[in-house]
Amino acid sequence: MTRPRAFLGAALFGVLLSAATPTAATELEFLNSPALDALGLPFSEAVRVGDTLYLSGQLGNKPGTLELVEGGIEPETEQTLNNIKAALERHGSDLAHVAKCTVFLADIADWPAVNSVYTRFFAPKFPARSAMAGSGLALGAKVEIECIAVVK
Repeated sequence: MTRPRAFLGAALFGVLLSAATPTAATELEFLNSPALDALGLPFSEAVRVGDTLYLSGQLGNKPGTLELVEGGIEPETEQTLNNIKAALERHGSDLAHVAKCTVFLADIADWPAVNSVYTRFFAPKFPARSAMAGSGLALGAKVEIECIAVVK
């Protein structure tokens, strides 16, 4: 079946017009905190695309340092989630607007302990979540969590 040339021309014009018209949703805004800038690390704390905030993985480090909190998986997870909360608030969101978390563990056996802390920060209805264990995390951390959130 052949389509009339006018139909094909209009469809092609629509595709070209949408590709040539920038929208706020396609602009990337790279966000950092002064504390992260001072550490000179090669990544942004978050990237905002439209009303979506992509937060880099957070560790259980003391704010403004590369030093992990002491005490094991539970204090590390609590500090990680506090760091996430602070980063979200700096960039216009909060824990209630998190859509997805990805949890990276040094040891999958720590998953129940992470869950016990996680449920103190997130309440039902929980964000979507993935969890996996790897062979090592930055700074020798036991947990790293990244999030995607909606800006309020």
